[in-house]
Amino acid sequence: MREVLWLVVETVGSLLAAACVLRLWMIWLGMALRDPVGHFVFTFTEWLVRPLRSVLPRRGHFDGSCLLAAMLLALALSVVFVLLFAVRTPSFGAVVLLAVVWLARWALWLVIGALLLQVILSWVNPHAPIAPMLHRLTDPLLEPVQRRLPRLGGIDLSPLVVLLIAQIALIACRALEPAI
Repeated sequence: MREVLWLVVETVGSLLAAACVLRLWMIWLGMALRDPVGHFVFTFTEWLVRPLRSVLPRRGHFDGSCLLAAMLLALALSVVFVLLFAVRTPSFGAVVLLAVVWLARWALWLVIGALLLQVILSWVNPHAPIAPMLHRLTDPLLEPVQRRLPRLGGIDLSPLVVLLIAQIALIACRALEPAI
């Protein structure tokens, strides 16, 4: 029964926290939250982000309230995880480290998802309505690699390199995750 409860809590909390991270990423890039995906992310997270604006107001292209919301969700999830599955009571630092690692993993999975979706759409339907938004999200990640990596036969391998780096970062996150 604990596993089923954890599955539901983790799914809802992870999706909400990932949406907060995506909102932070979109605001950082100066993207309008008016397209369908941006509007969904905005409405899905506004109830959580708005009250936190009094603590961390938005400064230009950085919305600290989005980051704080995602961190609070990660911390709440790590506390629930500890309450459900910990054999012994871990230190507060271990719970916070677990939350930070989970937040980093969610951000990396967002990068991986956006890159994979962009690559698939570039093969299947490069003019899909979501394609410009995906390009805006992923171009800052791909451009540094594209400057250093030559195109081979007209094929851009930069998404593969960035995906590999993200996978290595996920492995590093797993290694940093405290045993609770």
